[in-house]
Amino acid sequence: MKVAILDDYQDVALRLADWSAVRRRAEITVFNDHFADPAAVVERLRPFDVVCVMRERTPLSRDILQQLPRLKLIASTGLRNASIDMRAAAERGIVVTATGYESTPTIEFSWALILASARHLAREAASVRDGGWQTSIGANLRGKCLGVIGLGNIGKEVARIALAFGMTVIAWSQNLTGEIAGAAGATLVDKDALFRQADIVTVHLILSRRTVGLVGAAELALMKPTAWLINTSRGPIVDQAALIEALQARRIAGAALDVFDAEPLPADHPFRKLDNVLATPHIGYVTEELYRTFYGDAAASIAAWLESNPA
Repeated sequence: MKVAILDDYQDVALRLADWSAVRRRAEITVFNDHFADPAAVVERLRPFDVVCVMRERTPLSRDILQQLPRLKLIASTGLRNASIDMRAAAERGIVVTATGYESTPTIEFSWALILASARHLAREAASVRDGGWQTSIGANLRGKCLGVIGLGNIGKEVARIALAFGMTVIAWSQNLTGEIAGAAGATLVDKDALFRQADIVTVHLILSRRTVGLVGAAELALMKPTAWLINTSRGPIVDQAALIEALQARRIAGAALDVFDAEPLPADHPFRKLDNVLATPHIGYVTEELYRTFYGDAAASIAAWLESNPA
């Protein structure tokens, strides 16, 4: 049996989990690089019986799965993975397993981006590194308004922390009720009101057909020129072209983004160059503690499958 661990960017998968039970029954190959081209993905995965994927880094579409006759198990990290065609996997008899997950890393990282945006930390740190000194004036959070789009497991905790900073919190999503918003310390408003009133808008929705492009040119046009947009959820929720235009025209103060339409972000992408963008490489969930859960659970599920499906 052959097992592939994909997109282990930091080369830590084998160190952060016990793979000994897998090694007794299979050969493990770890890939630290990323292939975006579907044909290259197929060529790489053709020899493998089992694939371990880190979140949605490598999509496994119907077309890809149909070209992998040896593939019998996909061990996916996290509770769900929208980039795997589950129906196609089921039709081909491919088992798909999930792992444990917890929201703490993304909640904390959302606040890292909010604080870094308010105080221009990336710019000031770069100035010191380049031999300079103070270049900007930050803003207090106390007394400001945080607009939270989505009050699920992550959004409600982001809202709770805002209260500790002395912020007012407003919230909106398609199915949000006043009772749910109030329980998180937020006030339910309509979508337009959120974009008009918020000093910081932070996105915490699951990517789906009805959330793709949910934040578009019309919403961005409502934002204050001093407001920031924070996105640690999924890139396509925000209309990328509309956001780039708003940032280039400086109609909003800036954006702090951890997620993008295409990942890794292309080398020549405007988000890498705009001085009012704080861009990070989708590391909101990347902590040692959560990686130990991901890889530990994945290794256990692969070992259990190998034991019940000997070569």
